[in-house]
Amino acid sequence: MEAKLASRQVGEVTVIDLEGRITLGQGSDLLRDELRRLISTNRRKILLNLAGVSYMDSSGVGQLVAGFTTIVNQGGQLKLVKLSKRMREVLHMTKVATIFETYEDEDAALHAFA
Repeated sequence: MEAKLASRQVGEVTVIDLEGRITLGQGSDLLRDELRRLISTNRRKILLNLAGVSYMDSSGVGQLVAGFTTIVNQGGQLKLVKLSKRMREVLHMTKVATIFETYEDEDAALHAFA
């Protein structure tokens, strides 16, 4: 399945709903470009909804980390919500699970930005 992405505003938080495979090339580029666009328009509170992500390779994980670093360095926050069991395993295997705040449901994640 081709990667898709949709952004929506919930108060001050931009929620990015990701779907499909976030892999080298199209999926990770899509994520990188959207994060850059948000940063350039001063959006610094970003919630990535990973419920629809079927697979993420090391390139996708790299984009998560790069986006997180850029946003935090600019005084922002990037949090993750609705990770599948497989996504949790990928983040643990790549040793990046500890840098992200993760949430089971969107309301809890949105409240965490306050």
